[in-house]
Amino acid sequence: MIQCKDCEFCEIGSDGRRTFKCDPFINIKEAECVAKWQLIRLDMLVASYQGMLKMQEKLAPLQDKLFKYMQKEIEDMDESDRWRIDDDDKEENL
Repeated sequence: MIQCKDCEFCEIGSDGRRTFKCDPFINIKEAECVAKWQLIRLDMLVASYQGMLKMQEKLAPLQDKLFKYMQKEIEDMDESDRWRIDDDDKEENL
């Protein structure tokens, strides 16, 4: 099995970061390359999901405040419309 560092589709930058130019639909050398490529993509997917969770944790307190504010506004609107309902009930009882 060929190592990625020895492959022509792998580039290692001056900072040690690896860039893979391989594409599983075009230029895969070995069958194991597909499994490695899947692991790399899965790792990228997990990293982006963790970033999304961190952002959601930052927004959670703001969302809670917005929900409480909206709930208060809806309750206030219901309270202000209650007089209409009470008047209709009185007219029906007469």
